[in-house]
Amino acid sequence: MPLSIDRGLAKTFAGHIHWRAAGQGPTVMVTHINQQSSAVMVELLEALAPHFRAVAIDYPSHGHSDHIDWQPSIEDYARCVVEVMDALGIERAFALGEAVGAATSIALGSRWPQRVDKVVLVNTPFFTDADTARNDIADIARVRPSDESGFPAPRSIRFLLENDPEHAPMQPTQSWMDRINTAQLEIGRDRWQAMGALSKFDTLAGMAALRCPVLMLYGENFIYGKHRPLLQAKCPQARVEIVPGGRFCMSWERAAEVADHARGFLLAT
Repeated sequence: MPLSIDRGLAKTFAGHIHWRAAGQGPTVMVTHINQQSSAVMVELLEALAPHFRAVAIDYPSHGHSDHIDWQPSIEDYARCVVEVMDALGIERAFALGEAVGAATSIALGSRWPQRVDKVVLVNTPFFTDADTARNDIADIARVRPSDESGFPAPRSIRFLLENDPEHAPMQPTQSWMDRINTAQLEIGRDRWQAMGALSKFDTLAGMAALRCPVLMLYGENFIYGKHRPLLQAKCPQARVEIVPGGRFCMSWERAAEVADHARGFLLAT
């Protein structure tokens, strides 16, 4: 029998934020990748559910959350997580996020230490400087087609693997690609808000401010994996673990492995 996933809306400073949740136990607040939504985290929610209450939000303008007409920051996304926790009566939680979600988890742990006990960072992105951020985002934009009005255009798996393999799982399926296309259509012209937030986020300062236990989980082939020694140097208590053969969107493709690593770390005393 399929696992039951609860859904709801929480009223926050950024409008109504949509969430999905599954399981019982200590709470893990889950945050997603750029231009996606909690719909691509369902496999991870299911993998975490035997040991945790896993709650995944949609950022403002993403998924079924309200759209906003202003540029948010990573700290704004983290504040949305905290306000969803408030709405659900969750006093303390673990934080787990991938890519933009990893940055959001850093902000959660560093800005709200009284609410977050441990942090799991999956495939943490890092721009060395403003020019690198601008160039990397421009490179991504070139392989994320739009129509004449700037509205996202769907991509095939073939197009993705031929033009942007670094931002694909190792073995993407049509089901995954359909969810990515749907997520981008839901965001519409606001789909670059999360990258705008990430480009302004001070990852190194955030890592240095973390005082709680931290697990940095990387896919072996993740594009920004080369920066993990620098990030770990800023956060000496951080543990680094590698998923062999992993690349991007591990929270979908390698959900069981991500959940196994997270469980071992989060439940350790």
